[in-house]
Amino acid sequence: MSILEVSGLTIRSTSGALVRDVSFSLDPGERLGLIGESGSGKSLTSLAVTGLLPDALVVAGSVLLDGHQVVGTRDADLRPLRGPVAQIVFQEPLTALDPLMRVGRQIAEPLRRHLGLRGAELRSAVAAALDEVALADPRIARAYPHELSGGQRQRVAIAIALAAQPRLLIADEPTTALDVTVQNDVLALLERLVAERGMALLFISHDLAVVSRMVERIVVLRDGLVVEEGPVTQVLQNPAEPYTRMLVDSARALDAFLDAREAGA
Repeated sequence: MSILEVSGLTIRSTSGALVRDVSFSLDPGERLGLIGESGSGKSLTSLAVTGLLPDALVVAGSVLLDGHQVVGTRDADLRPLRGPVAQIVFQEPLTALDPLMRVGRQIAEPLRRHLGLRGAELRSAVAAALDEVALADPRIARAYPHELSGGQRQRVAIAIALAAQPRLLIADEPTTALDVTVQNDVLALLERLVAERGMALLFISHDLAVVSRMVERIVVLRDGLVVEEGPVTQVLQNPAEPYTRMLVDSARALDAFLDAREAGA
């Protein structure tokens, strides 16, 4: 059974449809990318998967998360799914993390809530979670988010997302706010942890180079509509739709420009 089945997902605001009739599925252990320009509906779709859309938006269609219907379900009934079944790593960890809570306590929360850990066992699990994301320094657990670098904060966000051992990890532009060197380190960390844990991955990005590295299959969104879907190599090397071809050509032109600038430096 698929870990995620999205069918006819439509998201509307008072100004009109933001996502229209989006459908895709994700099997256990599979890595799927959602790509498209800003405003294409990628992040809204990812938020719909775990029922985190603002109340002002109207949602129709079906989102089955591990067989549980998300659309129309009360938030209180969805909370048990957020952690053991699916969890999100957001784009900007400084806003995703609680600025008034020490990092260790933020990692401890899902371990306590979903796994029932307490006392010494909980402290040991927090240390292990930080060690898994290469933050073994015990001072990290006592720090507040603003005391850490951007890369460290994103590693903390990943540790929190993985604490309850989810079967599906949703990564929404997880490295956009980071510089290139740190971005590569965080992507390598995500690759390793997804592979080691056998998790499914829903990876949202506008960066085709990053997407081609992280996923096996992609769904291309434009103005809230799916315009193309298929294996990542097929779609990016031989796009069938003009919009996808435009994205690929733009990415290649940018790469060529950056290579030329570096060569002339």
